[in-house]
Amino acid sequence: MLCGIDEAGRGCIAGPLVVAGVVLEEDIDGLADSKILSEKRREELFEIIKNKSRYKIVFCDNDMIDKKGLSYCLRYAIKEIKEHFKNSDILMDGNSSFGVDGVDTMVKADAKVPEVSAASILAKVSRDRYMYSINSKFPNYSFLKHKGYGTALHVEEIKKYGYSKIHRKSFKIKSLREPSLF
Repeated sequence: MLCGIDEAGRGCIAGPLVVAGVVLEEDIDGLADSKILSEKRREELFEIIKNKSRYKIVFCDNDMIDKKGLSYCLRYAIKEIKEHFKNSDILMDGNSSFGVDGVDTMVKADAKVPEVSAASILAKVSRDRYMYSINSKFPNYSFLKHKGYGTALHVEEIKKYGYSKIHRKSFKIKSLREPSLF
């Protein structure tokens, strides 16, 4: 059995990193890289995947990312998923296993391998739902629009309101740096 792994939120400046692992128990039509699917279609597939697979979703919050680093968090999540699916072959989207032995990688696996496509969808929808759920706690940050990614709007909101408790303070945003004295 193959367990596909993918993540969502690696490049965000607010909110968690979410990593999902999926072993499909039935074929699912319409799987694709979550980035090319509409939000509505991702939501539909999310429920189908949950019903036709075994899966594990790991959240690493912004504090863990700031304290331990993104690579540590990815390694931690991959290990958690690998342990959960002990008897499965593991394939991760991308070109790095983040130092976890026994994990194969493939660039664009989220577009080529159904298990990784399913993991991509579970990670993306889980992260988006989390960002939607906290939006009302942080009304100055438009998380419904950018979901914590470093858009121009988000950077302007940080300039105006400062960092919230869910921002990744270890992520340095070029346009927020103090001008050099030299």
